[in-house]
Amino acid sequence: MKLTYHGQSTVTIETNGQHIVIDPFFSGNDQAMTKPEDVKADFILLTHAHADHMLDAEAIAKATGATIVATHELATYLSFKGLNVHPMNLGGQFEFPFGKVKLTQAFHSSSIIDEAKQTITYMGMPAGFLLTIEDKVIYHAGDTALFGDMALYGTHNDIDLAFLPIGDNYTMGPEDALIAADMLQAKAIVPVHYDTFDLIKQDAGAFCENLEAQGQTGHLLTIDQSLEL
Repeated sequence: MKLTYHGQSTVTIETNGQHIVIDPFFSGNDQAMTKPEDVKADFILLTHAHADHMLDAEAIAKATGATIVATHELATYLSFKGLNVHPMNLGGQFEFPFGKVKLTQAFHSSSIIDEAKQTITYMGMPAGFLLTIEDKVIYHAGDTALFGDMALYGTHNDIDLAFLPIGDNYTMGPEDALIAADMLQAKAIVPVHYDTFDLIKQDAGAFCENLEAQGQTGHLLTIDQSLEL
């Protein structure tokens, strides 16, 4: 299985001929090296509705015919646009052709903001994902604050790889992410959701060094860098 980090919280997974995209944000990210029209997708997983997590979801889904997996409100909204969707909700899980998806809690917000009309449309609860693919467990926290139930995820799941936001301001920062990593006890952690904007500038290298100091493995991935799992 090949996992590639594309900046912000965007991750692609290639497994057994299937292509999964998590939180596609390519066209709005000046640091992104991949164009949305070049993205292959069978499934698109959305943690929430903010533009920096789903800006390119509609275009990629229309181009590829991919199914969008999201919380009920967000999936239903996207179905009104004629897209293929699979609605889920927190705590639920489903077996897809590529593996199992379980939606976890995330403490954040979720909305679609139309600045021209000055409207904000609420899109239900945000989420994280626990994925079981090729007998490996991957946790993508989405955008979230630190919360105690992460310890339960670590106790009841043998997590091989966790993607954790470290940007602060909008999500937990490096200090809380270190606590989250300890609670999750993942075999390896990849920091995400940092440096895309000035408000979330962080030293991800220092974060990974601190992970090592507490006995855990951190993978500092550059844009479009991949790892095998």
